[in-house]
Amino acid sequence: MLDRWLFKQIDNSPLIVFRVIFGLLIFLESVGAIFTGWVRRTLIDPQFTFNFIGFEFLQPLPGNGMYFYFALMGVCGLLVMVGYRYRLSLSVFTLLWTSVYLMQKASYNNHYYLLILICLIMLVLPANRYLSFDVKRNPSLKSITMSRWCSWLIILQIWIVYTYASIAKLYPDWLNFSVAENLMQARSHYPIVGDLLQQHWVHVAITYTGILFDLLIVPLLLWKPTRKWVFGIAIFFHLFNSVVFQIGIFPYLSLGFCLFFFDPETIRRLFLRKKEPYLEEEVKVPAHKGKMLFVACVYFVIQILLPLRHHAIPGDVLWTEEGHRLSWRMMLRGKSGYIRFRVVDKVTGERFRVRLDDYLSDKQRRIIATKPDVIWQFAQRLKDEYAEKGRDVAVYAESGKVVVNSRDAQQLIDPEIDLAAEKWHFFRHEKWILPFKKDVE
Repeated sequence: MLDRWLFKQIDNSPLIVFRVIFGLLIFLESVGAIFTGWVRRTLIDPQFTFNFIGFEFLQPLPGNGMYFYFALMGVCGLLVMVGYRYRLSLSVFTLLWTSVYLMQKASYNNHYYLLILICLIMLVLPANRYLSFDVKRNPSLKSITMSRWCSWLIILQIWIVYTYASIAKLYPDWLNFSVAENLMQARSHYPIVGDLLQQHWVHVAITYTGILFDLLIVPLLLWKPTRKWVFGIAIFFHLFNSVVFQIGIFPYLSLGFCLFFFDPETIRRLFLRKKEPYLEEEVKVPAHKGKMLFVACVYFVIQILLPLRHHAIPGDVLWTEEGHRLSWRMMLRGKSGYIRFRVVDKVTGERFRVRLDDYLSDKQRRIIATKPDVIWQFAQRLKDEYAEKGRDVAVYAESGKVVVNSRDAQQLIDPEIDLAAEKWHFFRHEKWILPFKKDVE
């Protein structure tokens, strides 16, 4: 029964159309990063980047090298779109995009991580079997069908994303509308809609729509009676997010995912009218079925468990940030703060003040006060810099105060701990992060 359900052949039109859209979007993401100045601000202007810890070997190319890097990613996107050497093109893009993701945290976004996962999924899908240059080069590749599991691989992935995004919003600061209010205050300067976004009813609507949309969108798209109505809501929801939050290609990628919920024949009639219809009832069980199912189970177990890891770490993830990344905790809080560093020569006792402006870009200064891992990395960098001058130093985060969701400012880092002497622990709480006030209470 499972074999018949997973490996039943269906029209591959949703996958083919999605490949074209996906290739176009990753092309636009790549060249857009160049022309909007993202590459310059994030990877060229800074003296250094804050890598994901453990990936310090990934560094931006010198000079204007990162412009060529992103231009190459754009070319790969176009090749994916037209289906030319599809897997090679997508493999190169995936490697380059993942490297950029890991080499900097100043522009962290959950959607960047999702793009890595979708790239990996698309690599195993037969998305170049129709309407592609690969088929023109090798007609034996042509196929008008795919196994049903190809659609469900995408559906399950986004179901996990949306479900965790909804669950994460079930906490007091979101439910009392303060998060939505803070998010909209930062957009009060928008022309036409800026004043409207400050209305309380808008904050209420955003709060509950965010929870309900993320929780119900996939089930309601799967249910045929509600599918068209919910798709209309999805169009408004994602276009609103695109205009108000300016989060790149993600809203349009999300609309592209909807292709997999509609009847494949409908997609064929709408987008590929010259494509012959598939009228048979065929099941093709691959010889390597067992390995496929094993890999898929391992992958989805990781996807389900990884966003839960913060529950195994003491403290509030909103405060400590431990377990925040890779967990679909999207637009849940606003954090701001300030921090000073004090360097002390262990031998002479001489003290040095650190001017952050001498080291950090504007983007980096905006995150360093609120991200403990970035604070630790900067302390290590100061330690190494002074070591090159022959000094053995201690580094303290002095008077670091942080505000979360307009609460009272609290001290984030223990000012008596020498951060330069601390090791980073990937799987447990860093004790030099002071408790959140409500934790103390």
